[in-house]
Amino acid sequence: MNRFQSATVIVTGSSSGIGAATARRFAREGANVVLNSRSRDDLERVAADLDGDRTLIVEGDVSDKAFAAQIVERTCERFGGLDVLVNNAGVAAAGMLAEADDGDIESVIDINVKGTLYLCRAAIPALAQSKAAGGAAIVNTSSVSGTGGDWTMPIYNAAKGAITNLTRALALQLGASGIRVNAVCPSLTRTEMSDAIRADEKLLDAFVRRIPLGRPGEPDDVAAVIAFLASEDARFVTGANLPVDGGVSASNGQPNFMAWKDQD
Repeated sequence: MNRFQSATVIVTGSSSGIGAATARRFAREGANVVLNSRSRDDLERVAADLDGDRTLIVEGDVSDKAFAAQIVERTCERFGGLDVLVNNAGVAAAGMLAEADDGDIESVIDINVKGTLYLCRAAIPALAQSKAAGGAAIVNTSSVSGTGGDWTMPIYNAAKGAITNLTRALALQLGASGIRVNAVCPSLTRTEMSDAIRADEKLLDAFVRRIPLGRPGEPDDVAAVIAFLASEDARFVTGANLPVDGGVSASNGQPNFMAWKDQD
């Protein structure tokens, strides 16, 4: 498939995991891809697999409002415009809220929430000029943790809940400008963020028992859905927070997959 031939896509948090898989997916489908994270070395490893003529590395911190304007400006200078923004950069923190320090709160909110807001704000004028057949697209990486609660991740839940509702609000606001806004909501996925969970056999088993398809997700599973939501195939889809969770969200009203009490 070449659904993104000549389109330009920014993927934040693309040095590993879901972001790297998403960048590779867009590149395979013909897009110009802008890679972003705070580590240039990691980005260069991802870029080594891509076409250099269609790849731009812009390292930096998405929680810096000045950087948001910079990455959009550099993208448009290099490729002449912007068609898709994938807000994937994110961090997590686990633990009891009463024991959390200010740094835990600030890091999770700054990167997950403020970073997404800043990038969307900076990108909207360029996206509104897109000539993409299915309309310009913003795809946010939320989480099943943004649609329900976890026992021990209140800060992360708050951040991803904000992204879930921001996705709905921007879809309403930007539809008339031809910009679609959707989000993916993964569950446990084999990325660096889940290393600690997957290293604990008992904990991992408790999580997997809550996934009807019986396995953690792979980064490529999520990347495929992000590409769909950004493509012309999803031209009449906006405001959706789409679970990519192996069926976890099908258990409405039940505790989310990070119910650590199940270890006992």
